[in-house]
Formats: sequence, structure tokens, C-alpha cells
Amino acid sequence: MHETAVDPEVMATPADAVIRRGYVEKTLLQRALHVASFRNVSAIYIFVALFIIFSIWVPSTFLTAGVWKSMLAGQALVAITAIAVAIPLAAGLFDLAVGAEVGIAGILVAWLLHDQGVPILPAILLAVLAGAVVGSVSGLLVVRGRIDSFIATLGMSSVLLALTDWISSNEQILGLSPHFQNIATTTFFGLALPFWFMLALGVVVWYVLERTPVGRRVYATGGNINSARLSGVKTSYVVVGALAACGALAALAGILQTSLTATGDPTVGPGFLLPAYAAAFLGSTQFRGGRYNVWGTVVAVYVLATGVTGLQLAGAPVWIPNLFNGLALLIAVAMASAGRARTRTLAIRRVIRRGRVSRGD
Repeated sequence: MHETAVDPEVMATPADAVIRRGYVEKTLLQRALHVASFRNVSAIYIFVALFIIFSIWVPSTFLTAGVWKSMLAGQALVAITAIAVAIPLAAGLFDLAVGAEVGIAGILVAWLLHDQGVPILPAILLAVLAGAVVGSVSGLLVVRGRIDSFIATLGMSSVLLALTDWISSNEQILGLSPHFQNIATTTFFGLALPFWFMLALGVVVWYVLERTPVGRRVYATGGNINSARLSGVKTSYVVVGALAACGALAALAGILQTSLTATGDPTVGPGFLLPAYAAAFLGSTQFRGGRYNVWGTVVAVYVLATGVTGLQLAGAPVWIPNLFNGLALLIAVAMASAGRARTRTLAIRRVIRRGRVSRGD
């Protein structure tokens, strides 16, 4: 005699349906509260607070369209640099040469265009390639030389600063062609092209890190390099590749900086280091729960820029940007460390809870 299968949904009583519906609604509410929590999107709340403060303090200048267009386009180069440093940070590495990489690429492209007569496109490609080579050398120092990335890239930064001064003779390179300048000054929908370049690069890096096996290997290496290696990840390739990608993106930021000013300036590079790292660390506390990510980094760049711009419009001293970015870096690192500690604690609690359930305690 055959038994007829009965759909559990048919057997469920009205009370079961109410309980199930209440559980789903509670779960959705918990997720919504987590997404909107200060811990997850604190940068958004900070931006709203800064916007309100400066709208009241300096409304005649802060609320003008020109200021916002200038900030969106002007900070795009910082955002590109911050996206660049987020890649090695995700792999558990520091690239303290990123500012010098911006500087050397900016000077190199100006030298190729002005002194060597190289056409625009080959000059740009050579400068980007140089940035990738510099990053690869830093990676090899870490992998083959067994030098900590902090020390290796710090030493590389000093070497690059010396090369920048040597190529430029410690002087600005002037007289670059208007066609090269148009790369950074041409507008599209009212915003300069660097802003759109930054968005395009952000999409590409986001996709690679979040949606591909390469990105999973990067995060695995950054989480625990020994575990990643035992799991079959070729961590040496990840280290070299992450630093090479950082160098290439930093070089692109340097090229755009030179195009924007139509000048090869040997002093501009180091100024990108602090705001880029402040944004990357603050961005790691946004959206992804302590994980370095592209869009958290981009949002953090513009939140910090909003604070600096507002203070400058209010007549703050010229040293305010350095103070603001320095404090932001310290607070962001503290928040990121606290977030990672909380994530580890929650993970341990889940393991303990599952163990008790499996034992029937």
C-alpha cells in the first residue's frame, strides 16, 4: 500500500504560517537595521552632519554648484589613489610608496612628452607600465627578499623620490601640450573626465575583488596568508600582483595630476599618501564589516573632502587639511581595528553556540 506524500505547506496550521511570517519579517527588519546602522554606514551619517553644519555656517559658498563640481572632480585623483592602496591592504600589505609612485609617474610622463618628444598615448602607457614595474619590484622584495611590506615600500618610496628629483632636476617641467591637458580638463555632464575615470576604475576593481576568484584569493591572503597558502592559493603571485596593480593605478593618478595642471611637479606625489590611507581605512568600516572595499573607500574620500572643503571655505588656516586627514586616519584605524575584533568575537561565539547545539546542551 502506497503512502501519499503530503506537502508540508498543506499540513501547516494557520498558527505555523503566522510564526513563519513573523520570523521572516523579523529577519528582514534585522538586516535592514544592520544595513542602516551607524557601525555599517557611519560615513554617510558623518557626511550628513558635515553637510548640515557647513550649510548653516557658510551657506553662500558651501551650497554653490561650483564648489561641489570642483570637489567631485578634484578629489577623483585622491579616490583613484585610495582605490589603489585598498588592493594591497585587502591582501594584508602596505604600500607606503604610493605617493612617490604618483609623483614619479607624473614627472615621467611630463619628461617623455616635453623633453623626449614621445606622443601622448605611448607616454601615458610607459608611465603606467613604470608604475606597475615599481609595484612588482616592491612585491619581489617582499616575496623573495623576505622584507616586510611596510619596510620594503618605505625604502622604495625614498628611491622613487630621488629618481623624481633626478629626472626633473628638482624643477617643474612646463610647456606641456594643450592636447595632453585636455585629458583632465574636458568635462562630461558638467564634471571633469578624471571623475568618470575614477568611477570606471572603481567598477573594474570592485568587480575583480568581489566577483572573481582573483578577488577571493586576495582577501584570503589578507585574512591569513599561511592558511591561504595551505589552501592552494599562490600567495606570492597575489602579493606581487596586488602591489603591481597599486603601482599602475597610482601612476594613472599621477598622469592625470600632471594633465590637470599642465605641469610636471616633483613635489606633489607625497601629498597623496595620507588622504589615501585615511580614506582606505575609513572605507574598510563601511558596507563590508571591516573588509577593505572600493565603494566604502570612495565614499570616505568624499566625506573627508567635504570636511576639509567646508573648513577651508570657513576661513580655517592652511594647515587644517593635514590636521583633519591625520586625525581621520587615527580614528579610522581605531574603528577598523575595533570592527575586526568584534567580527572575530562574533565568529567565536557562533562556533561555541553551534558546538553546544551539536552536543545537545
